[in-house]
Amino acid sequence: MFIQTEATPNPATLKFIPGRSVLSSGTAEYRDRGDADQSPLATRLFDIDGVTGVFFGSDFISVTKGETDWQHLKPAILGAIMEHYMSGAPVVTTDEGNDVTEGNYDPADEEIVSTIKELLETRVRPAVAQDGGDITFHGFRDGIVYLQMRGACSGCPSSTATLRHGIENLLRHFCPEVQEVQAVA
Repeated sequence: MFIQTEATPNPATLKFIPGRSVLSSGTAEYRDRGDADQSPLATRLFDIDGVTGVFFGSDFISVTKGETDWQHLKPAILGAIMEHYMSGAPVVTTDEGNDVTEGNYDPADEEIVSTIKELLETRVRPAVAQDGGDITFHGFRDGIVYLQMRGACSGCPSSTATLRHGIENLLRHFCPEVQEVQAVA
């Protein structure tokens, strides 16, 4: 088994591409070992000293580290991913990931929200996934779109610029009702 690695814009996160399906649908994020009960792979990764976050996409795994250097962590992470896939255990024990897509908004804004969600799904999420992360819709109120950055994008130094200059401009272009985009934790 050959596992590729890619740097992400977030220096604390590396993207691991096992060359196999990771999740069949959705995404899943685990911010600590306590969250990882439903994922044998995330649990295995959190057993490595220095791992502080795990994110699964359809074909990649993003791992976030604390203060430990990548040169010490990377071999252990590669080994854990390889051992997991060789064991035949599922990545997650539930049917799908843990992404949130419904959000909070006024039913009168259904058409605007539908456009926002479509733009996020077709134009933003594929680009963000290339960087080892994801973005989920959390709401729309009074012209403000609330989004959550996940995986490599969570805590990334360039995520504010991505939200402000990239996503906000895109949404404002197609939805004049959008005045601002804000990140939620």
